Amino acid sequence: MTMRALILDFGGVMTDLGGGSGADEPPMVTATRAVRAAGLRTALLSNADGGFDQPEWAELFDAVVVSGTVGVAKPDPEAYALTARRLEVPPEQCVFVDDLRRNVDGAVAVGMVGVHHHSARGTVDELEALFGLSLRGQPL
Repeated sequence: MTMRALILDFGGVMTDLGGGSGADEPPMVTATRAVRAAGLRTALLSNADGGFDQPEWAELFDAVVVSGTVGVAKPDPEAYALTARRLEVPPEQCVFVDDLRRNVDGAVAVGMVGVHHHSARGTVDELEALFGLSLRGQPL
């Protein structure tokens, strides 16, 4: 099946500096830009209480789903389903990335492809294989 969307957690994923690679931005931000530039949908799904109304998110994400705002948190299946609906993409065509295994398992339970984030390099490698795209701005 063709993957049409990337959904990412914030803390521990988008904030991963890639082992101090010296890049201009965190590697997962660069990868997200590349996915979106390829015409695929992107979303941020966070269990935070708020603080994600930053203007720069508009250039990275088609949807931002924050648990403190929508009233449902990962790993509740509705958190993933809501995000997929906002992207207008079936869950089966979404890739979800999180640094917590239980949240990845929750995404897989609703039909998404789950990627358990351990390192920026490993996650970008896996996303490149899933999407068939080059997602690196600079070497990790």
